[in-house]
Amino acid sequence: MIYIQIRFKLNPDTTENREILVAMLSDLAFESFDESEEQIMGYIPGESVDLEEIEAITTLLPFSVATENEMIPDKNWNEVWEKNYFKPLLIGNRCLVRAPFHTEFEPAEFELVIEPKMAFGTGNHETTTLIAEQILNMDLAGKTVLDMGCGTGILGMLASLKGAKTVTAIDIDTWSFESTVENARLNNILNLEAKLGDASLLGTETFEIIFANIHKNVIVNDLPVYESVLQSGGKLYLSGFYTYDMPDVKAKAESLGLIETGFQEKNNWVVYAFSKL
Repeated sequence: MIYIQIRFKLNPDTTENREILVAMLSDLAFESFDESEEQIMGYIPGESVDLEEIEAITTLLPFSVATENEMIPDKNWNEVWEKNYFKPLLIGNRCLVRAPFHTEFEPAEFELVIEPKMAFGTGNHETTTLIAEQILNMDLAGKTVLDMGCGTGILGMLASLKGAKTVTAIDIDTWSFESTVENARLNNILNLEAKLGDASLLGTETFEIIFANIHKNVIVNDLPVYESVLQSGGKLYLSGFYTYDMPDVKAKAESLGLIETGFQEKNNWVVYAFSKL
């Protein structure tokens, strides 16, 4: 798949303005966002990009946004990540996430080796870290786990290392599916099944734990499906959205009979937990 990197330069460039920009763009088909001191970079599948729609959104903002775009071929993603200095990451002081090319790192209780490609979920983003920290504090021994929007498979693989009985990892993006398969093999995770698709793949199989790290609109739309495959007494952890999106997510979840059990926040990103009676 060919991706388009769109670079956004803001004036004035403030943390609040960056959050507003990402929130306004999150309803589009962007797979992920990255930041540098100078700009925000958004990555969107080439067949999904609509530059006129993006421009229409940015012109409505109360600050100026200059954009540049560049086609990124598949073969360049490892190089892109290496150039962006993807460094070993320690999550919760217990889980080390690193790339195969890393040679200097401190050992940790859990270790995941990730081939850094386009797929969202190398652990550096707040939403991935938030859910990973939840997993580290869970007793997953013998549990059935669903990882929706699996990205590189990091959350599902960590759940396996924490003792999950089976893990089903689903993503609509081909890169993500292939990355999860490759990374599971790389980490010798044998009880993880990766699937290419969306919530329509979910049928009669049920789960005790569900993670969904996707855009808010997708989560709200798919919540009825998640509720239907979540076992009684099961736990649902939702992320991929901001704290100000929580009322919409809560309203939909509670309309389905799910019970709010708490949340954690980092830089205005949130993981929102619910249970099923």
